[in-house]
Amino acid sequence: MTQPVPSLKQTPLHARHLAHGARMMSFGGWEMPVEYTGIVDEHMSVRTRAGLFDVSHMGEVELAGRDALAALQYLTSNDASRLSPGQIQYSALTTPEGTFVDDLLVYCLADEHFLLVLNAANIEKDIAWIRKHTTDAGDVVVVDTSNRYALVALQGPAAPEILQPLTGVELAGLKYYRYANGEVAGVRGFISRTGYTGEDGFEVFVPPATAERVWNAVLEAGAGVDLRPCGLGARDTLRLEAAMRLYGQDMDETTTVLEADLGWIVGWQKEQFLGSDRLRAQKSEGVPRKLVGFEMLGRGIARHGYEVYLNGTKAGVVTSGTQTPFLKKAVGMAYLPAADAVVDRELEVDVRGRRVAARVVPLPFYKRSRSGR
Repeated sequence: MTQPVPSLKQTPLHARHLAHGARMMSFGGWEMPVEYTGIVDEHMSVRTRAGLFDVSHMGEVELAGRDALAALQYLTSNDASRLSPGQIQYSALTTPEGTFVDDLLVYCLADEHFLLVLNAANIEKDIAWIRKHTTDAGDVVVVDTSNRYALVALQGPAAPEILQPLTGVELAGLKYYRYANGEVAGVRGFISRTGYTGEDGFEVFVPPATAERVWNAVLEAGAGVDLRPCGLGARDTLRLEAAMRLYGQDMDETTTVLEADLGWIVGWQKEQFLGSDRLRAQKSEGVPRKLVGFEMLGRGIARHGYEVYLNGTKAGVVTSGTQTPFLKKAVGMAYLPAADAVVDRELEVDVRGRRVAARVVPLPFYKRSRSGR
């Protein structure tokens, strides 16, 4: 059993992770489980059945007031005016340069009330940024509500059949990127149909004091399909297989939304928002570099930080890379000059002093079937 580190924060489910025999690690100031039965085993459980994650370390902040929507429109890249209560949107907090302060989910709780879900390592930075840019925004109240929620994510094709007996929410009618208020295992909260694994699934928000009750009930309900608790290790390989970007690796304050190939989260029809001038210029003139996906052609696994070469010249570094448990091949992502960011472009990755051939491929590497949804 991993010994706790006193300086790290712990989620309400910390004791459950230790009881399950998790190997713990430091992540974004939190002591979190990295794996229980092994990253590959947990990864395959999510792809073929279901897995349960503790993501209570994520941050939450609420914006409310008559001018909350206008403030959100200025702070984020996507068009929040398209949201109605019950809807969720993937977006970005942007700098004036069109780069990422963070990526986030925006929940529309009411016409003048929004919940933002933030990356754990960025909570303090994000909230300071939001407050700085809402000081003169009119009638807007910004409240850090991170301590009000525990958050568990049930992901995988069996997620609906596991969760449905525990809630009165009709899950078959809950569309992707929608949420509904209701009870789970007798606990009042809300359920969103979102996730970070590329699979169907749900994220359940409940008060921290009730988290163990919900966690245990979901695991018990999933025992028949061998539901596994999963750690951050599998969460990372799953999200990479689905080509979901990770803040701090695939994007940060040096990369613009368009360079990260996320132009679909830009509300071009909005008049003005932080970074809009830079992004409009890049849309018109083209980006100097672009994030691509690649697969290894030779033996070797690309890892974060490995150098990437084009025609023998260093062209960048791997932002994320792994051997994918489900696809059973080594893949990665990297920024390449825009002219070279094309499918089938060959490159080399320096794997511990050895140049290994690779090739640009379309993203995502893995995409689940949505039949029956």
